[in-house]
Amino acid sequence: MTTCTDDALSKADFDFLAKLVLDQSAIVLEASKSYLLESRLNPVARQHDFGSIAELTDALRKPNSRKLEQAVVDAMTTNETSFYRDIHPFDLLRKQILPELIEKRFKERRLTIWSNACSSGQEVYSIAMMIREHFPQLADWDIRLRATDLSSEILERAEKGIFNQTEVNRGLPMQLLMKYFHRDGVHWRINDEIRSMVKFDSVNLIERWPATLMSVDVVFLRNVLIYFTPDTKREILAKVRQRIRDDGCLFLGGSENTMNLTNEFERDQVDRTVYYRPI
Repeated sequence: MTTCTDDALSKADFDFLAKLVLDQSAIVLEASKSYLLESRLNPVARQHDFGSIAELTDALRKPNSRKLEQAVVDAMTTNETSFYRDIHPFDLLRKQILPELIEKRFKERRLTIWSNACSSGQEVYSIAMMIREHFPQLADWDIRLRATDLSSEILERAEKGIFNQTEVNRGLPMQLLMKYFHRDGVHWRINDEIRSMVKFDSVNLIERWPATLMSVDVVFLRNVLIYFTPDTKREILAKVRQRIRDDGCLFLGGSENTMNLTNEFERDQVDRTVYYRPI
């Protein structure tokens, strides 16, 4: 394999790569993020036998580079996550949101929860374990856990449900590890009981969304909007409103809100947890 050098990106190469990422994912990369491009794309260059990111960029400028473009976009997708990350939304879901929805949906006996930008799956698997642990009355319900991400590579990993020791140490209580995971070499694999509850799909938020994301009861869209322009945020929130039920619930990240973006959601707060209700 070719050794990839860590030479600094030229302005022309940065501008080209930033536009590519913007066009395909709507993720905005400011000039100050040059270091992020370099750290994320050096491994891509090595994997594809390029000697530098400059060589990688030259290849991207040529026709028929779609597969390479996808590798770059996948690499630039932020995949930071953990089990029960920022525990408060999960506590609210368990204590208030799900009990309310179970009462309202008693006749339908169906719930749909969507985890967007699911990364390697810890968020949606946390929800699945919560349902198994705390809501035995849902055993015969139609529980639809949808998990989506832009990166096909990370989705493939999420669907396998295999995590290293560091990943299971981040936020996952020991009793849940022992109950819902088993050893797989030096890794941990989530049990089929939990894994089978989740359906993973590739979704680009700025493109058409699949029909499976309709009549959703709870939407997790956490730490996603921060990467987009205000106009793109408005577009995404409008599409969420079209798909979330009138009595549903939207969770955003701790640094995100709907202010000056939409009047179709109202902010609510319980203790330390902020969430949004459709209007």
